[in-house]
Formats: sequence, structure tokens, C-alpha cells
Amino acid sequence: MTQFRVPDPYAALPELPALRVTSESFTEGATLSAAQLGGTMGVDGGLDRSPQVSWTPGPEGTETYVVTVFDPDAPTASGFWHWSVANIPADVTSLPEGACTGGDTSGLPEGAVVVRNDAGFRGFVGAAPPAGHGPHRYILAVHAVGDRIDLGDDASCAYVGFVLFGQGLARGTTTAIYEQ
Repeated sequence: MTQFRVPDPYAALPELPALRVTSESFTEGATLSAAQLGGTMGVDGGLDRSPQVSWTPGPEGTETYVVTVFDPDAPTASGFWHWSVANIPADVTSLPEGACTGGDTSGLPEGAVVVRNDAGFRGFVGAAPPAGHGPHRYILAVHAVGDRIDLGDDASCAYVGFVLFGQGLARGTTTAIYEQ
């Protein structure tokens, strides 16, 4: 039986127009593949490859996009941020799988900025929930933003999320699951 601990982490954010978000590697409601599992966090066969993601263009005034992956079911009071890429140019509406593999961010578009995830490095870290903890949701979100986000070298995914509270113009999500 699926028992999620946090009903909807995005319910606390302002309501925004919807972006349509799809992924060839992150299917709504499906179990994640080995490509998106956390090898750096000890999951056998995990590749730490960022998922492919596509989205519909944001509304008028969109200057950049932010893409995030978040696990609200992690055994912490704040969930677990797996990935946050900010300042994706407005003319980009997709990222290929593996654009950010582990700490290698060379596949991202020029101008995009990856911030420190909750594993402590700038890059994508795959799913690695504690064994026996039950299913976790991995929410892949795309946010249209009205301006570039000014990020210092020590910026975190949570900080980006805080900034999005006031600067987001539109948002869309798709969610996959995984358990060990």
C-alpha cells in the first residue's frame, strides 16, 4: 500500500498557470529506472543521470526556467532536493537525459546554473530512499520565471525554491516513485 507522508508539497506555494511537463525517463506514477537512481548514495546500479524533461513555453514575460527534482517523503523535516537548475534561457523548452550526470553539468544550456543539492554537490543525485521506508515520490517540476535568479556560490535548492515563491509565473510537475 502506498502511504505518502506529505500530501502535496506544492500546495503551500501560490497557485500559478500550468505548464505541461513530460519526460521520456520520468513517467507519471511509474517506478524510476536505474538511470535516475543514486549510485553515489549507494544504490546498486544507480547512474545519477538527470531525467529527460520537456515543457510547454511559459506565459508572456518568461525570461528563464528552473527545473527541480524533490523527494517530499525523505525522512527529514524538509524533504530531500535532488536537483535544481536555474536560469535556463527562455528559448529552451527541454533538457536531454544525462544533461547533468552526477556533478557533470556540461550538457546544460549556456547560462544555466546548477546549485548544491542535499547530497552536498552541484549536480543531479538520483533516488536513494532508505531501505524499508516505503515508496518515495520524486517530483520533477519546471517553473517559468520572470527574471534571472541571482545565485551565490553557496546557493542551495531550498534557496531557489524560496525565490520561486515570489518570482514564479507558471509551474508544471510530473511525479515518479521508487522504494528499496
